[in-house]
Amino acid sequence: MNYKERIFQQEGAGFPGKTYVEAVLEPAFNEAKNHLLGPMMAINKAHLIMLREQELITDNEAKRIACALNGLELDELRRATYTGQFEDLFFQVESRLLELAPDVAGNLHLARSRNDMGITIYRMVLREKLLVTLSSALYLKEHLLLFAEEHAETIMIGYTHTQQAQPTTLAHYMMAATDMLGRDIQRLIHAYQTCNRSPMGAAALTTSGFAISRERMKELLGFEQLVENSYDAVCGADYLGEVATAVQLAAINLGRVVQDMLQWCTQEFAVLKVAPPYVQISSIMPQKRNPVSFEHMRSLLSSSIGNATTVLTMMHNTPFGDIVDTEDDMQPYAWRSMSVLEQMYRLMACVVGTMEVNKEGLLERAQGSFATVTELADTLVRTDRLSFRGSHHIVSRVVKEAMQAGLRADQISLELVNQAAKEVIGKSLLLTEEELRLALDPVHFVQIRKLPGGPNADEIRRVITARRNELQAESAWLQQARQACADAMQQLDQITAEWSVGG
Repeated sequence: MNYKERIFQQEGAGFPGKTYVEAVLEPAFNEAKNHLLGPMMAINKAHLIMLREQELITDNEAKRIACALNGLELDELRRATYTGQFEDLFFQVESRLLELAPDVAGNLHLARSRNDMGITIYRMVLREKLLVTLSSALYLKEHLLLFAEEHAETIMIGYTHTQQAQPTTLAHYMMAATDMLGRDIQRLIHAYQTCNRSPMGAAALTTSGFAISRERMKELLGFEQLVENSYDAVCGADYLGEVATAVQLAAINLGRVVQDMLQWCTQEFAVLKVAPPYVQISSIMPQKRNPVSFEHMRSLLSSSIGNATTVLTMMHNTPFGDIVDTEDDMQPYAWRSMSVLEQMYRLMACVVGTMEVNKEGLLERAQGSFATVTELADTLVRTDRLSFRGSHHIVSRVVKEAMQAGLRADQISLELVNQAAKEVIGKSLLLTEEELRLALDPVHFVQIRKLPGGPNADEIRRVITARRNELQAESAWLQQARQACADAMQQLDQITAEWSVGG
């Protein structure tokens, strides 16, 4: 027996080969029965309605096909295992319909292909999963705004290059994270709008010679627009790439914030204390309160990024033609990336909404920090009409001398400042003791930074109000999008149910 005969003996001589089943067809079948069956049935119903309205099938045929569609045991199909009798779920469903309506069900495939039907199914699944992800993103946004409102006056040190930079507030930081999330939400909404376009009627590639209505199929399936060019409808995969890219960037953005918060949970930073439902205790060290919720968020967000990257990598160098079979392999990675991101949005909202903040420790640290001395340099410009670069040199010398003497920023004396001024510009300053104290006060530092987007508490509250208005509009959009899909599916069920009674 040669090597070819051994392979045929193991794999079988006809389609499908044993290893092909294990590696490709069976996993795809299992994904399809769990995710694609509902949209597949919706497309069958919509196509049936459209064919009858266009008078491409008779009233009697339509009613008999409707009876067959409603007679399918969907739960039985969801429990089915892959046997190799049919290539995939589509042919298994078609075979069952032919059994239920043997002489008419074949007309259900008139003027359509697995190409346009498959892409439409994928778009319907993706749009539903995008809406779930967006719902959780808005849930997180709501809780970030509540947290920011609570901490509008919680002074903390802001960092650049991992070094203490300037005083700010915890709300200022959190609103930056909220605005970043807001852009992620807008990208996901745009990805939804790109996805929510109907390819139906493209058929295999070039539409059909039958007078079907692509516009009616779009309406029946709850899509907003058509993918107009029929070649693009079955060959374009950038709708999936846009979803993957939006998810990838959203997971990266959230992961950066998670990384900060995990660090802030250390005793050295002593900023945050995660609530008991989201910590675990060491098996050997009784004092440990491990913030494992943040740790798992960090790693799982990386997995979301990885799955999204897999989608883009699998798209790379595929021909600009029908790649439905390739999409069978790609789609589950997109679903998993969205599922993880959606879960992390909800978990982040719970953890942030329940954690404790060490306000007193943050303020005390800011008061002793040299992060305030930018304002001292600014103050010298105001009081002594110095150039900023000249005042910067004076303050740099003050900081150097204070650190060598082991002083905190709030222990800097006017005498020390004047001594530095004499060394740099040759004279004492007009700066008063009161002006010095204000310049070194982190609370004052934050209060006077009330330009748009600054950390001033009133400015932060203004922005919170604006973002709440955005959240309200985004929530209304989400509700409208969900309702449009639900209404379309309900109409399909209602019409085919009425026809079934007559059939």
